[in-house]
Amino acid sequence: MAWIRTLDDHEATGSLARQYKAALRRAGKVFGIVRLHSLDADLLGASMRLYASTITREDLPLSRRQRELIAVITSRANECFY
Repeated sequence: MAWIRTLDDHEATGSLARQYKAALRRAGKVFGIVRLHSLDADLLGASMRLYASTITREDLPLSRRQRELIAVITSRANECFY
């Protein structure tokens, strides 16, 4: 498995610090998938916007539960453990 350097909470500044705080509010912790983008805060922001537009928006035809299930099945099919 590849290893990618990530930034801890105490290393985060500016936009990254704000996004880490948002992750804490959203999930109670900053998960590894969020930290994976920590060296590029703009990329992390784009990733979070994509996630919000495909999973958490309320006005989509599938329920959030259905969208999360599709994500889980896709991750399993791709042998992605998270």
